[in-house]
Amino acid sequence: MARRPTKEELKREQALQYVANDPKRPTGERWITMSNALTRAGHGLTLAEKRIVMMAVSKLDSTKAPRNPMEPPITKITAAEYAEECGLDMHTAYDQLKSAAKNLYHRSIMFYEPAHKRNGKPITPPATVMRWVGQATYHKDEAWVELHWWPALLKHLLGLKRQFTSYQLQQASALRSIYSWKMLELLMRFESTGWAEYTIEDFAASMDATEKQRADFAKLRTKIIEPAIKELIEKDGWLIEWNPIKAGRRVKAVRFEFSRASRQIGNWKELDWVDEFAQDD
Repeated sequence: MARRPTKEELKREQALQYVANDPKRPTGERWITMSNALTRAGHGLTLAEKRIVMMAVSKLDSTKAPRNPMEPPITKITAAEYAEECGLDMHTAYDQLKSAAKNLYHRSIMFYEPAHKRNGKPITPPATVMRWVGQATYHKDEAWVELHWWPALLKHLLGLKRQFTSYQLQQASALRSIYSWKMLELLMRFESTGWAEYTIEDFAASMDATEKQRADFAKLRTKIIEPAIKELIEKDGWLIEWNPIKAGRRVKAVRFEFSRASRQIGNWKELDWVDEFAQDD
């Protein structure tokens, strides 16, 4: 009986066979790959901006390090490919690309470090704010946008060997909620284990929750968690169960147990295994 491949072997095979900028590869079949740190960060994007940025990420080859970190790559997205992948009419696609070119320069990623304690007392973890792009150009007549990636962000998108999250663009492009997309990313980070647990503070930060949602778990549940899970179940074939973890009367964390339909990677079919793999940091 053939030995079952490890998670890392599957990812390596995927990387060897995957050419991000292959013109013959349908847009939706491209893979989005980013570091786990970027996966759990707050992305600060609208749904339209998320679609455009992640479509651009899917055109990068995450296995190759940048030739010159001070000369970041430039990625072009056309209105035609954007409209086709997201099921939009061309007019809407034009408007969203134009808006993205105008606003993406001002969008920030918020990286949160794991919480620490000193002498038994919690310490507020440091946070790093970073741009997505250093420049965005929109060509009205030819209907495309070019994103010039922020140099410091490249280590989270290129030359990735370990501690990264990957999923196909087509898994997320049909979603109609930014929270559903982010939930997908947070679960895919632990796809091999079939479960994930986040403190309320980390989960709310990753979801870019509002101050009112962070202060009231009922709002976090009804506005973010439940709608996101519902959409992932209906549109991407997930099976998800979740539970709040309490400390006294206060909810301190959320735990998700999940699986997805099997999918093909290279010559191997990856099933919804829940096995010995440990969660990545």
